[in-house]
Amino acid sequence: MKSYIAAAIQMTSLPDLQKNLVQAEELIDLAVRRGAELVSLPENFSFMGEEEEKIASAEAIGLQSEKFLKTMAQRFQVTILGGGFPVPTEGGKVYNTCLLVDPNGTEVARYRKVHLFDVDVPDGITYRESNTVKAGEDLPSVYVSPELGTLGLSVCYDVRFPEVYRHLSYKGADILFVPAAFTAYTGKDHWKVLLQARAIENTCYTIAPAQTGRHYGRRQTHGHAMIIDPWGTVLADAGEEPGVAIAEINPDRLEQVRRQMPSLQHRVFI
Repeated sequence: MKSYIAAAIQMTSLPDLQKNLVQAEELIDLAVRRGAELVSLPENFSFMGEEEEKIASAEAIGLQSEKFLKTMAQRFQVTILGGGFPVPTEGGKVYNTCLLVDPNGTEVARYRKVHLFDVDVPDGITYRESNTVKAGEDLPSVYVSPELGTLGLSVCYDVRFPEVYRHLSYKGADILFVPAAFTAYTGKDHWKVLLQARAIENTCYTIAPAQTGRHYGRRQTHGHAMIIDPWGTVLADAGEEPGVAIAEINPDRLEQVRRQMPSLQHRVFI
């Protein structure tokens, strides 16, 4: 593992696949021009609209999203995480799928979101992700990259379930991805502290690309795509506008924190 620049992209995705992919490409280009070798896109990067419309277009969204990620990775010669897009499954639902692609355009890891967001938020909005999404059944993957470190996948609501990240750290993760479309209401209180907790307790870098702003109807997201170091220090925060959070991933810093705070070695219950 070497030192390198990582990017967490922040988008305001809409119910328009092509416009979203154009926005994503522009932000990937910006990240690469700033030196990024590892680029991550948020949950719902390619489509964010009404559930009925998502289901009706799921096959096209899934195919074009996957093709887009592979094309961008090859074109820019970077590793890219696509934080979440629908892939049709039997029974009329979709998997909320996270995909990691290497610079050759080869899929190296795939994760189907396990924890579905079925929540009555105190602002009066109800979310029932399980109405259209089928939960994945497998623990998230890690991908071992000699240059970038061991990368662990998750999606959004997973961040509230620390056992997911303990599993990833047990598998050797150096980097925890948390691509998200966090609600504006919950994000203001929980987003940053949850990301810091996952980084601190697992002594890992945490990379969290995010959705921001108003998307459709009453759907509004928190923003603040972040990169956090293993001590819990926020290295980059994209704020509330579309853009890119950029920071260095440094293996020496990772080793230093793990040496000074060897909590992973002190685990009693695994």
